[in-house]
Amino acid sequence: MNITWTMRSAALALALTLTGFAPAQAQDAAALRAKHDSLQAQLANSPFQRPLVLESAMSSGDLKGEVYAIVDQPFSVTGPALQGMDHWCDLLILHLNVKHCSAAGAPPSEVLSLIVGRKFDQPLSDGHKVRFAYSMPASSSDYLRIEMMADTGPLSTRNYRLALEAVPLDEKRSFVHMSYSYAYGTAARLAMQIYLATAGHDKIGFSITGKGDDGKPIYIDGVRGVVERNTMRYFLAIESYLGAVSAPPAEREEKRLRDWFAATERHAAQLHEMERDEYLTMKRHELQRQHASPGTPR
Repeated sequence: MNITWTMRSAALALALTLTGFAPAQAQDAAALRAKHDSLQAQLANSPFQRPLVLESAMSSGDLKGEVYAIVDQPFSVTGPALQGMDHWCDLLILHLNVKHCSAAGAPPSEVLSLIVGRKFDQPLSDGHKVRFAYSMPASSSDYLRIEMMADTGPLSTRNYRLALEAVPLDEKRSFVHMSYSYAYGTAARLAMQIYLATAGHDKIGFSITGKGDDGKPIYIDGVRGVVERNTMRYFLAIESYLGAVSAPPAEREEKRLRDWFAATERHAAQLHEMERDEYLTMKRHELQRQHASPGTPR
């Protein structure tokens, strides 16, 4: 077996786990508000020192991750900002592994196409193209729901499901639920095992599984650690995107990049991958390329 090829394939497969969100369970405003009420204790006592709950789960051949959070943006900002494929392209490309994004079609046949790759600047031809069917089942004055679905991904990954829903809490805050899942087969499982035994062997997630002899927390690792890291990366992308909406149009893109990197560095033990200038240089180039050829992945 070509180990270099397998490592690259593992990176692509792991990168794509970031972009498959599972349909959320609430599916209407009343249910999502009820979920918020049931999580009040966890939100108030979150280890993140902010009202955020991060969860992950793994079963035979399936992975799932989700985040519930209160964001300091009114729903009058959150609702419009998080609907529309172009907005999602601006949001998703903040992530290290998303190299290009394009949108095509009209309801009910909208398609959001991504190229995912490794955590450095690379030709688009070296990435993996993935097409998500995009839909917005609900958009009202008190509830938003977005869904994206892709049948296949790198290696033997499949059945990607992405969903985001949000409701207003008061005049200044919104409650957001972001969820994802995907299924994987033998090839993807092998690629993940190789990655986690080599380049990813010392990486951790956010869930605390116990305490060491020194009393310090022991964090989850392995595949669930991957899921949790990337769940957080995408939540921070959403938050950074929302935070830049009020900036002058010419400054929004740069503000999103800087805010996203600064947010990830607050969780450096889990999320640090490169230095700030390296990230900004890479993303500025990718954005320039995307602006110049917006239809590349279609």
